[in-house]
Amino acid sequence: MTGTLTRDGLVQLKSKALEGSKALDQAAITAQLKELPDWHLKQGAIERSLAFSDYYETMAFLNALAFVVHAEDHHPDISFGYNQAVVRFNTHSVKGISLNDFICAAKCDAIYSTRHLRKS
Repeated sequence: MTGTLTRDGLVQLKSKALEGSKALDQAAITAQLKELPDWHLKQGAIERSLAFSDYYETMAFLNALAFVVHAEDHHPDISFGYNQAVVRFNTHSVKGISLNDFICAAKCDAIYSTRHLRKS
């Protein structure tokens, strides 16, 4: 990865196969996390906790996220409950954090930011 990308810049990108590539180094991860301030490095993955008003809103978000990350062919680990979820991205093929993780994290943020817009 060359340089830090903005959240909007990341959303415009598409994940790609990374077999044979290397994980991002600590400096690149730290710099990129500044563009996604709700995400944190934890136990080898970038992670974000999300809050929702109820179970329906939680599941609607998770279904939307599943659709998007499936199209990216880059799948997170997710744990959830009635009104909360924790989303974790890392890249198994590089044994660490990759640009794909940040692309999908930015897309996760974009979905999360629209959750109240759908309520009428």
